Amino acid sequence: MRLIVTALATAAAVWLVPGISLTASDTTDKVVTLLIVALIFGAVNAVIKPIVSVMSTCLIVLTLGLFMLVVNALMLMLTSWIGTQFGIGFHVDGFWSALFGSIIISVVGAILGGLLGSGKKQDSQR
Repeated sequence: MRLIVTALATAAAVWLVPGISLTASDTTDKVVTLLIVALIFGAVNAVIKPIVSVMSTCLIVLTLGLFMLVVNALMLMLTSWIGTQFGIGFHVDGFWSALFGSIIISVVGAILGGLLGSGKKQDSQR
């Protein structure tokens, strides 16, 4: 379920941020590309992000957590680079596109996760 939420959040970022592009010919290719990008993004966030976060703890504390926006943008740029290496049609043009895209992915992912998560809690309480 998390993979689908991340794919939908990434689709929102592709749609809203001009510097993030998805090159696919038809709808099926776009869906597959978004799922692969979500898988790569999840792996990057699971493996690399904790290391970068620990290494930048002082900056995160000093900026009251705002540096995490930079870390998230860098993770999105890394996802774009990895996707390019594997020939996946997902590209982030630069840092500012990655920053705005990571904010959109975080917000949309949190909203969708909250909506889907709240239904799970209600079902398990019954």
